[in-house]
Amino acid sequence: MPPRTVAEDLAQVNLTDPATFVQPAMEDVWRHLREDHPVYLHPATETTPEFWVLTRYDDVLSVYKDPERFVSRRGNMLTSLMKGGDPGGGKMLAVMDAPRHTALRTTLLKSFSPRALQHVVDKVRVRADERVAAAVEAGTCDFAAEVADHIPMGTICDLLGVPPSDHAELLRLSKQALSSDDAGQSEDDVWLARSEILLYFAELAAFRRSVPKEDLISTLATAHVDGAPLTEEELVLNCYGLILAGDETSRLAATGAVRHFSQNPDAWDALRTGRVPLPAAVEEILRWTTPAMHLGRTAATDVEIRGRAIAAGDTVTAWNVSANRDETVFTDPYVFDPARTPNRHLTFGYGPHFCLGAYLGRAEIAAVVDALLRTVDTIEAQSEPEPVYSTFLRGYSSLTVRLRPGGGA
Repeated sequence: MPPRTVAEDLAQVNLTDPATFVQPAMEDVWRHLREDHPVYLHPATETTPEFWVLTRYDDVLSVYKDPERFVSRRGNMLTSLMKGGDPGGGKMLAVMDAPRHTALRTTLLKSFSPRALQHVVDKVRVRADERVAAAVEAGTCDFAAEVADHIPMGTICDLLGVPPSDHAELLRLSKQALSSDDAGQSEDDVWLARSEILLYFAELAAFRRSVPKEDLISTLATAHVDGAPLTEEELVLNCYGLILAGDETSRLAATGAVRHFSQNPDAWDALRTGRVPLPAAVEEILRWTTPAMHLGRTAATDVEIRGRAIAAGDTVTAWNVSANRDETVFTDPYVFDPARTPNRHLTFGYGPHFCLGAYLGRAEIAAVVDALLRTVDTIEAQSEPEPVYSTFLRGYSSLTVRLRPGGGA
C-alpha cells in the first residue's frame, strides 16, 4: 500500500501552525476537506482547543449571512479565538456585533463611499505610477518590498491622517502584527508590535480630538455613536483595526498577481492586448490570491451544518481560501482566468462584516496593474519568492522580478 499523503492524513495538518500554510500540498488538503470532511472538527493541539473548519463555499457563505447565530465579538481570527477571545471584542468594528456594529459601521461608511474616497484614489494612482516607474528604471526589483508594500499603507495612512514620515514604521509594525517574514517570530514580537501601534494611535487620536482635521481619525474622534462619543479605547482600537485591514489584502494580492504573471505570460498578454478588461482581472486576482485565508466566528447557539452538531460557544472558522476554489461554484477553479464572470469570490467576506475598504482595495490593485500595463512588456521572476508565515494571511514578503519596459498597452 502506498504511503498516505498529508492531504489524506488530516492528523498531520495543524491549522494553528503558520508553517503549515507554506506547504505546496495545502491545495490538496483543502480539496480533501471539501470533498470528504466539509465540516471538520480540528483536534486540539498542545496549546489550543478544538475548533470547526468549514471549507465549502455554501457553508462559508451561510455563516457570513447569519450574524445572529455566528457572532464576532469573541474574535474573527484563529489566533485570538484560540487564546480565549480578542481583547478588542465589542469595541473594534471587526469584532463587534449588532446593534453596536451597525451603528458604528454606518458612521464609518460615509468616509468609505466612492465619492468621499475620490481624492484618496487619485493619490493611489500617482503613488502606483511613481513606484512602478522607479522599479522599471531599476530593471530588477523586489516587487513586494519596493512597490506593493507602499501603495496600501500610504493610502490608509492618507485616509486616517497619519503623517508621511510615520508610514514606513507603521508598515513594519502592521506586517509584524499579523504575519512574519520568517518562521521564528515569537508571540512577544507580535504583542510588542500591536502595543506600539495602539500607543501611536492613542497619541494621534488625542491630538485630533482637540484639533480635528478632514481625516478618518478625526471622524472617529468626533463621532457620536448611539448618542455618545467613542471611548478612548474604542477610538484607538478602531484605528488599529483599520490600519491592519487596510494594509493586507491589496498588498498581498498585487504581489501574488505579479508572481502569477511572471509564471504565465499568456495571462499578462491577455491584459496587455486589451482582450480582458482590467476590472474583471482585478476580481480574479482577488479570488486567486485570497490574502485573508479565513474569518472566525463563535456559535451563539446550538446549530447543525451538514449533519454535524456545533454547540453554542464553539469556535467556527470559515476558510475563504478553500471556498474560492470550490468546484461547485467556480468553473476550473485552479485556472487563473482574468476574464472570469461571474466571479462571486469571498475574499472580502459577505454580509454585515463585508470589508469596509473593498472599494479602496480594488482601486489599489487596479492602480498597480494599470501602471504596469502602461510601462511593462514582460515580467520575469528572478528567484523563488519568500512566503509570509501566518495562520491568517497568505502571500509573499519578497518577490524579485525583472520588469522589462516597452510600449505598454
